[in-house]
Amino acid sequence: MAVGDALRPFLPPRPLMSGDLEARLGHHFKNTFLLTEALTHPSASQPLKPSYQRLEFLGDRVLGLVVAHLLIERFPNEAEGDLAKRHAQLVSREAAARAARALDIGPFIKFSKGELDAGGADSASALGDVIEALLGAVYLDGGLAPAEALVRKLWEPMLSLDLSPPRDAKTALQELSQARSLGLPVYRVLDQSGPAHDPKFEIEALVGEENARGTGSSKRAAEQMAAKALLEKMRS
Repeated sequence: MAVGDALRPFLPPRPLMSGDLEARLGHHFKNTFLLTEALTHPSASQPLKPSYQRLEFLGDRVLGLVVAHLLIERFPNEAEGDLAKRHAQLVSREAAARAARALDIGPFIKFSKGELDAGGADSASALGDVIEALLGAVYLDGGLAPAEALVRKLWEPMLSLDLSPPRDAKTALQELSQARSLGLPVYRVLDQSGPAHDPKFEIEALVGEENARGTGSSKRAAEQMAAKALLEKMRS
């Protein structure tokens, strides 16, 4: 019995919009509460209508497991370190948002008016969170098999984009800095702006007397962009 079967006697009428989204997901929900919860942004949550955050917590773990399995299959002879780099890239917010956009789930997400007017339906943060919440919902409703099928559908094309391990700009910058006896790179947050659901960070990377800036939707992403810019500057 799937996890959601025990709740079937209490299920509400099926949402009119659910059929199209379920077709995209490749899963027909028995427990429609899970689908509704996975699509509810925190700004639109109510006491009896929780947001997607708990399902996102679960879906993140489901995604990590299935992506790890995909990588073991696709790269049977690759070292653990390179697999770890690929994994980090594939479970990142940017990759999750890309998967969400492939399904065009933005119009299905329930936001408060303020969040919607602020562009929440196209926010990389919200889209990434919701696709992970949907993975958690599918897992609870039908088990691992349909959740794995959805991850394979959305993430396998990303595996094919580049078969070489992704470059870690921060690691490369550190190696170059140490090779030139310049010490470790330093990263400073210059600015943080944007709404809570879609923040923007500007970070400066410094090595010796050289510096460069980068921006991103997280500190980690902004640091990578700054490191990449500084690498190019130091190598030119």
